[in-house]
Amino acid sequence: MPIFLVLDASFAASPRAAAAELTGYVTGWAAYALATLPVCRSIGREMHWPRLVAAWNWTNLLQYLIMLVIAVVSALPSPGWLREVVTVSGIGYALWLQWFAARSTLRVSSLAAAGFVVLDLTVTVLISGAVTDLSRG
Repeated sequence: MPIFLVLDASFAASPRAAAAELTGYVTGWAAYALATLPVCRSIGREMHWPRLVAAWNWTNLLQYLIMLVIAVVSALPSPGWLREVVTVSGIGYALWLQWFAARSTLRVSSLAAAGFVVLDLTVTVLISGAVTDLSRG
């Protein structure tokens, strides 16, 4: 979470925006973890669910580190192509890492693991929209 605080510029914007972002962070973590439980049940992988959540939690840490690298490279005077390569590579690696974690912990097919990544992206987009609305007032 401290990396999240460093990366989130809205903490300097207003207390309301900071509260919305913190709420979104906590809600996002819980929402994905809870959304995956019935999915794991329905595909007969409920016993592997705690491993999925633990692996997903650690991949989130790596994703924040990747975002930090992207932010640093973007802030430095560097060629546009370098910023784009770092950004696309970082996002691609983060998505692959999440896919790999789901596939490995749940022992599911590549397509099923991709479904867990899409579920996380969907939860993230929905909560991000709510946080944006709450931040504005």
